[in-house]
Amino acid sequence: MLERLCLRLGHQFGRRDLLELALTHRSHGSRNNERLEFLGDSILGFTIGAALYDKFPEGREGQLSRLRARLVSGETLAELAREMELGDCLRLGEGEMKSGGHRRASILADAVEALIGAIYLDAGLETARQRILAWYAPRMAQLSLEIDKDPKSRLQEWLQARGRPLPEYRVVDIVGAEHAQEFVIECQVSGLVDPVRARAGSRRAAEKRAASEAYHRLTDAPGTDSVKGRPG
Repeated sequence: MLERLCLRLGHQFGRRDLLELALTHRSHGSRNNERLEFLGDSILGFTIGAALYDKFPEGREGQLSRLRARLVSGETLAELAREMELGDCLRLGEGEMKSGGHRRASILADAVEALIGAIYLDAGLETARQRILAWYAPRMAQLSLEIDKDPKSRLQEWLQARGRPLPEYRVVDIVGAEHAQEFVIECQVSGLVDPVRARAGSRRAAEKRAASEAYHRLTDAPGTDSVKGRPG
């Protein structure tokens, strides 16, 4: 299982003990990943900040700060962890294991930061930086300074500027145990044949995710306006 995780991470650990420590939650014992999490958080913030500085030379400090906050948020880190199937590899105490801790967003997010710290100690800053940028590449590619706005506000403004009705959001399902529920939201938007569905740990987060996807589908479609609202 850990070998498969290393493949998904894109890093083979020379020190296996660092990998195991990064995956050990505090509920498992006194020797846990909290110190690695602290280290990884610092490296992540610096790496993403530098990448945004390079990507947006015209970006203002406030814009860059908000984009960085979004990228390093617990929600985004938990998404990365799920993409890596990290939860299956966590070492949890019995109580956390029984309560579904391997699916809890905060535990998943902390583990990603701990892994960054572990990679740094195992192979150095440049390797850790390269891994972070590789994990974030799809998200970085979609960024623009226009995405500084809340996804729901951005979609609403785009539709209003074209005289279209506002999007409609509805909860179509709630999945998972009570302590780790996820909301499935459907967003119906004028201009899209099929509604957009998204899933997240809160209704608000799922709506934002659905709005973001709907916006990209609308603006990426051939013959539609560009992201800035001018003819493409």
